Amino acid sequence: MKIIENFESSLNFDKLKEFDEQKTKVFKYITYKKRTEQEVRNKFRGQIEEEMLEEIIDYLKDAKYLDDYEFIEKQVREYMNLKTMSITEMKYKLSAKGLDRKLIEKYIDNNYEELREYEQRCIEKIKAKKAGTMEEQELNQYLYRKGYKCD
Repeated sequence: MKIIENFESSLNFDKLKEFDEQKTKVFKYITYKKRTEQEVRNKFRGQIEEEMLEEIIDYLKDAKYLDDYEFIEKQVREYMNLKTMSITEMKYKLSAKGLDRKLIEKYIDNNYEELREYEQRCIEKIKAKKAGTMEEQELNQYLYRKGYKCD
């Protein structure tokens, strides 16, 4: 880490102290609620010098406090427990949080069977709930708009 290495070579106490203070501020932000790397960047852009922010993010990633893949896992579990969502809806919500699409796809590929079963259960719940108020074709269109696959 550049700032720590610079500290060792130049004994720049002020820079190291500032790094530690800013790191603590970011750490509090991510421990209050699990955050993505992009959320951290957006929150502290302009508040913390760009190079220092990158070093703080790298430090937190190395220490496993900031892990976007783990964030995806937890967020998907929350979606599955609280909502009826299609895999497509999950992708959009995760992308909106600034997560890398390749990382999202990797998670979905690794857990596709479980997610597909969840999606089927959601379709059944929605059909049972809307059965009396919608015709079948209208219901199928509704499911399609929500991102459910037609099969």
